[in-house]
Amino acid sequence: MLDIAEELHRWVEQGRDFAVATVVAVGGSAPRPTGAALAVDAGGTVVGSVSGGCVEGAVYELCRQALQDGETVLERFGYSDEDAFAVGLTCGGVIDVLVTPVRAADPVRPALAAALAAAARGETAAVARVVSGPAQLLGRALVVRADGSRTGGFGGHPELDRTAAAEAGAFLDAGRTGTLETGERGSRCGALLTLLIESSVPAPRMIVFGAIDFASALARAGKFLGHHVTVCDARPVFATPARFPDADEVVVEWPHEYLARTAVDARTVLCVLTHDAKFDIPLLRLALRLPVAYVGAMGSRRTHLDRAARLREAGVSDLELSRLRSPIGLDLGARTPEETALSIAAEIVAVRRGGTGTSLTGAHTPIHHDGPPAGWSLAHPRGGAGPLVGRTGPS
Repeated sequence: MLDIAEELHRWVEQGRDFAVATVVAVGGSAPRPTGAALAVDAGGTVVGSVSGGCVEGAVYELCRQALQDGETVLERFGYSDEDAFAVGLTCGGVIDVLVTPVRAADPVRPALAAALAAAARGETAAVARVVSGPAQLLGRALVVRADGSRTGGFGGHPELDRTAAAEAGAFLDAGRTGTLETGERGSRCGALLTLLIESSVPAPRMIVFGAIDFASALARAGKFLGHHVTVCDARPVFATPARFPDADEVVVEWPHEYLARTAVDARTVLCVLTHDAKFDIPLLRLALRLPVAYVGAMGSRRTHLDRAARLREAGVSDLELSRLRSPIGLDLGARTPEETALSIAAEIVAVRRGGTGTSLTGAHTPIHHDGPPAGWSLAHPRGGAGPLVGRTGPS
């Protein structure tokens, strides 16, 4: 739901009633991840997507029905060999979709409005909703912010509120969206219920070092992938906003000095395009010791061997060097800046999602991977459990 927060926040401010359908679990080759959402307002306007088109019509009708009767429902969509023309996923996957009415009088509206407002402003917040469990809990939500403050709750279940808040805080720390099971009253005992926790965190950073034409193309690719892009170079004549219109910021500073003072985290991507030892060595010596997601460096294989030798002389261990992606990017045969940016972006996605980078044609590897390797925390890592048990929709 938070993936369409800006539009839904406008709807809330305009006083519109709407229903939102959220993917709460996926299986197989499902086209959209957990957390993907489609919303329909009282006038029939649609925003978002839950399946890339396969079942949007059926989900639209479920949202319209929820607006009429006020009922929250869990619906499953899959592929049926018996009836290939039934409403379902032609890709062969399975998705479970939670449909929630968000009308003026619905108890869930204040909490969801708070979550949408925070996400629309780019703030850190998580919202927890009951996916399966007692009917009286399905229309409620709990919002947790980075400072620990809360909005909403599960209506007279303080222990469940505390448990959900603690779990939401953990999801926020990792930037995760997914589901978990807990007891009906917040303990591990008693009847189980399933919580969906959606996180909204600031965009992951991509820092591009080296104000060259390849950096301009990579900045565009980084923005396309949803990163907050910084271009850094010590040469003021090259590091100008006019040369990098797609970057969120352009910094004129020695690369290693900037990296030492700026904030990075487990989602940060560092791309070193300078291929000049006086910049590269002090920069990479620091970068390879930071808890970031990706460190790549441009250069030929000869440049890489020379760079690795210099880094060892500078005290970088073989274990630290093993983190370096060099030469940077996947083997696409790239030549132009745009093609090179594509190869770098493809490698970043492969590392992020645990992909192999090999051609899918003739391969037997999965098209969609469950998630990134350990150590990579995503802005919206839509991984998690398999399909939930709920009402069975058309298949």
